[in-house]
Amino acid sequence: MYHCFKSTIFENESFNCLIMRVTPQTTCDECRHKCDFYDAIKRTGRSIPESHIIQARFKKHQRICRQGDDVSHAIYLTEGTAKLFIEGINGHNIILYLMKPPAYIGLLSFFESIQYTYSVTALEEAQVCMLKLDLLKELYLENHEVLLRLNKAFGRSVALIMNKIICLNQKNIRGRIAESLLSLASFYDTNTYSMPVTRKELGEMSAISEENTVRILTELRKEGIIRVDGREVKIIDNILLKKISDLG
Repeated sequence: MYHCFKSTIFENESFNCLIMRVTPQTTCDECRHKCDFYDAIKRTGRSIPESHIIQARFKKHQRICRQGDDVSHAIYLTEGTAKLFIEGINGHNIILYLMKPPAYIGLLSFFESIQYTYSVTALEEAQVCMLKLDLLKELYLENHEVLLRLNKAFGRSVALIMNKIICLNQKNIRGRIAESLLSLASFYDTNTYSMPVTRKELGEMSAISEENTVRILTELRKEGIIRVDGREVKIIDNILLKKISDLG
């Protein structure tokens, strides 16, 4: 039997309630995802109280955390993929990066903010483990291994955001789209992939309009640099696409 965990969000300027599906509780010892939380607590010889853990599944497009909501748990992505983005004015969002397991969600808000400064949404059905933030803070202060792992993950997140800032600030729109396409190829480790985002979201990865995104994709296709068939994308000339990205 599934239970429901409710959090309030605003969508289309009207109040709605987001329900995530909380899965039947599996003990950490039984769970096949031996995440950093599990390893850290096992090292201390302690066990995790059931009240401190929530295991949940989110459907495609469901919000995992919302910009402005209070931070109460550390969230660890164990299945599926998600996008981390800033909600801008009038629906103009900027996708900072995509994430896949194993990954911390909301890491940048763990210690410095009581509220999320960004949102995270599932790109496909996703599963997470949520650990009460107070317990993670205890582990962070007590366990050297936890400190190193969290600092490393934090550093990766900051590096991705810094690269995004450089891209958006210094590259023209062709360079930004080229970088986004290459980023997706790196994310899936293949030059042929099914686009996990819409044309609008690809534009949000590049901070340009949907119309310009479609236009540039058409140009790159006509130039023989990429092949597009519905959501399927194949990078044909990786060297030239990288040159477009580098020169911006």
